[in-house]
Amino acid sequence: MKKIFLSGLLLLSASLVLGSCGQSTDQGNAETTADFTVMTTFYPMYEFTKEVVGDVGTVELLIPAGTEPHDYEPSAKDIAKLSESDVFVYNSAEMETWVADTLQDFDTEKTTVVEAASGIDLVASAEEEEHDDHADHDHEDDHSHELDPHVWLDPVYAQAEVKTITAALIKAHPEAQATFEKNSAAYLAKLAALDEKYQTALAGATQRTFVTQHAAFGYLARRYDLTQASVSGLSPDEEPSPSRLAELKEFVTAHQISVIYAEEAASAKVAETLAKEAGVELSVLNPLEGLSKEAIAAGSNYLTVMEENLQHLQLTIK
Repeated sequence: MKKIFLSGLLLLSASLVLGSCGQSTDQGNAETTADFTVMTTFYPMYEFTKEVVGDVGTVELLIPAGTEPHDYEPSAKDIAKLSESDVFVYNSAEMETWVADTLQDFDTEKTTVVEAASGIDLVASAEEEEHDDHADHDHEDDHSHELDPHVWLDPVYAQAEVKTITAALIKAHPEAQATFEKNSAAYLAKLAALDEKYQTALAGATQRTFVTQHAAFGYLARRYDLTQASVSGLSPDEEPSPSRLAELKEFVTAHQISVIYAEEAASAKVAETLAKEAGVELSVLNPLEGLSKEAIAAGSNYLTVMEENLQHLQLTIK
């Protein structure tokens, strides 16, 4: 009897051991690959990537909140972080102008490099061209952009970027393909719903022109048949000339603009001055180049900020 009892215990123990081994094998799959690391440059790239990666690995933000992405240059420590990651995601060579030089010594066999905006045709900003033609050239900006990099502010192009990031993540970590595809589909549906909200809200507007401090909303304007005029160019630090401010004051009056939009994370002095001189209100459009830790902790993300931008736009577009 004792022999039978002991044999039963041994069989039970063996089955438990085998069962636990089977469980660890399943969990050691895509779902718990904690050593899979992805570095992203600035906030939209971080959120787009994080939504796809989910719990499969770790997604980090290279450019901290409060740092202007247009002006950022990586330190040796930052480059070391990039080289140690499995995947590196950036928007475009036009936005992160330092990437081309950094990648010259990069081991692309170890780190998959993703240009999220690849496949999207970047265009010159009409406002930048107008500024070049008419404004005084008394301000030189080493970080000026020949093409407009702000594609993430167009919800349709945001979807294109997410798809590009998803494909690269699958290539880098094919074991997690099912998880990446599921997460990507869920987030793409949210972005598509955001696009629908913009289409519905802006469709019947008769006033379709808005004035913003930073010429970041050109792609969004084209997507929804709006016209953007900007106080400065594609870089938020650019100081407009007195003649440019005079032109904009006339423009605001002629087009019956009721609101001028400043940028939340940048100095609004120029926009405030123009709003005061033109006798119009001041509001905010967020180009989503960075979100503070406090804002993220409070629940802000790409989707919520884009919905806030839509609400603010409707102060003028109506």
